[in-house]
Amino acid sequence: MILLTTNIQAQNISLIEKMASQGYAKRFDDTIACLKIQKQALALAIKNKSKEDQVICYSYLALTQRRLINLKAYIHYADRAYYLSKKVNKTRVKAHAALAMGSLKSYIEDQPEALNYLLEAYRLFTKVKAHDQCARIASDISYLFSPESPSKVEKYAREAIEHARKSGDAESELYARLAFGSYLIDKMETGTQTDWRNAVAFFEQTVWIAQRNADKIDSKSNMGIAYINLADLYTKGPKPLNEKSFLENLEKATLIAKKYNIKIIYRSAIGLKGFYLTQKGNYAQAQVVFAEGIKYQKSLPYTDNYILATFYNSLKDLSVKRNDFKAYYAYDTLFTKYNQLKYKASAESMLQNSEARYESSKKAERIKELVLENELQQKNKLLGYIIAAVLLIGLVFMFRSYYYRQRYYQKREDFLKQEQTNSALKMQLMEKDTMENLSARLSLERRLLRSQMDPHFIFNALGNIQSMILQKDTAPAVSYLNKFAKLTRQVLEQSREETIWLEEEINTLKNYIELQQLRLNNGFDYTIQCDNAIQKDILIPPLLLQPFIENAIEHGIKPMPSTTRGLIEIYFKLDEKQQILICTIKDNGIGLAASKKLKADNAHQSLSTTITDERLSKMQKENPDAGFQIIERDALAEGHGCIVILNIPIL
Repeated sequence: MILLTTNIQAQNISLIEKMASQGYAKRFDDTIACLKIQKQALALAIKNKSKEDQVICYSYLALTQRRLINLKAYIHYADRAYYLSKKVNKTRVKAHAALAMGSLKSYIEDQPEALNYLLEAYRLFTKVKAHDQCARIASDISYLFSPESPSKVEKYAREAIEHARKSGDAESELYARLAFGSYLIDKMETGTQTDWRNAVAFFEQTVWIAQRNADKIDSKSNMGIAYINLADLYTKGPKPLNEKSFLENLEKATLIAKKYNIKIIYRSAIGLKGFYLTQKGNYAQAQVVFAEGIKYQKSLPYTDNYILATFYNSLKDLSVKRNDFKAYYAYDTLFTKYNQLKYKASAESMLQNSEARYESSKKAERIKELVLENELQQKNKLLGYIIAAVLLIGLVFMFRSYYYRQRYYQKREDFLKQEQTNSALKMQLMEKDTMENLSARLSLERRLLRSQMDPHFIFNALGNIQSMILQKDTAPAVSYLNKFAKLTRQVLEQSREETIWLEEEINTLKNYIELQQLRLNNGFDYTIQCDNAIQKDILIPPLLLQPFIENAIEHGIKPMPSTTRGLIEIYFKLDEKQQILICTIKDNGIGLAASKKLKADNAHQSLSTTITDERLSKMQKENPDAGFQIIERDALAEGHGCIVILNIPIL
């Protein structure tokens, strides 16, 4: 079986490919979620018009359909991936397409074509150092070369192990070790006892690795195969049989099959156990085991005629050994029935695969024709562009010649002088207008920057940092300095922007408020909430909210008695009809009236609110609802403090 990595490595992989790969990883435990995620990834790739991501999504979908035994969909997705790959140049993308097509050819038993595509995929994945994919593809190539070319089986199986080692992926390592173990088992058939011992030692190490990394391996069936192979090896070794090791590995395979509902492993375990009991002479128990296997097989939603024929044949042999010829006749009748069905199913499968090979070859030829037609169309289109360009240049040249010749006879010199005069005046007006606009913008930026970076706030912040350093409070000082540097950078950057994301404005507010908390010894709390309907990626004018937060802290919270803890509440609500963002700022400070009395003794004057009012007034030209209002909480019977309501236009 062709498998792809779910352990995404740093191989210049797109987010859509990661999404498709994560969906493919669920193919063993949640098929519905697997297909849903992969189709979502494909829809996103189509929306982004990314042919590269579309090829990879089609490839993953093709391999998923193989597991679902849906040949029609398998062919559709594999062909689609391979056709689109002809229109891209990315090596990794072409490798995925070749892998999907090689997997399809292997499934429909077209071995020569399967080798061609898989070798191409192996070469391309090796080029981009995708060792996890290389490990699995090399393993599948070794299976395809078996048993005709043992040297190539060994070559690619060893390369698979080496790639798996480089990838560090436990699932790829198990897959590669099973391929090499298959080579050792084939070699053992014509080898010596040493070959058998080498095979046993290799599989003992394999099951140990699999057991150690069980949580990292998605394909639990491969773990079961490792245990089954090891148990089977014990039956082929020197006598007497190591029954303890045989039964332990058989039991582990059975547990995996039952836990993860792996039917093929469960059937293999039953067959192997029945064979063992038969060899041991325990015919009655062997009969029970084979009967259990038949019952289990018939309980499945599909019928495996090959397995049923095998189990009934085993029961026939047991009947002969027990001299129960009546049972032999009954089992022989059922064996004949399922054996005939087996051959019929095999013939239908061969016919289906033949038709699939024929259709696939037709589509491959059609793909080549379409690629050639596309290349020819591109060449014809390019030639048409060249001819059109030559004609256009000729027409332009003729027109210009005629135009200038006419001007020459219509007082050319006087006209040119007048044109030069007009151009000079126009340039002067444009330069004057540009300079005025630039000057106004720079002036507003300087005023806005000055309003945000209040000198008193800067000096207080630096004074607090100095005090912390002198008191050797290194950690708080570093935290304060980092937040102060981050806020300074945010204000400098945002003061030059026309618009910013709401999320950026909220982050700047959080940083500013947390600095003020540090400055005022955490004497107040704050909350920031957004209505559920608000998306944080909407665009608003920058640096609108900070001046009002500053006023709430400086003139509302700061003068409060130390026994009272301050609170600032910020809430955002969207008015889609008016296209404005409504921001409500509440504080439980001393209120407007008390604040005005204190301002008489305070030399600090903040222009930030005035500048914000000017900015909102300019915005009212495009959005009449833009502006703000300040309300005493006493007037609303909500206690002390102020409420500021800003209507911010969404840009």
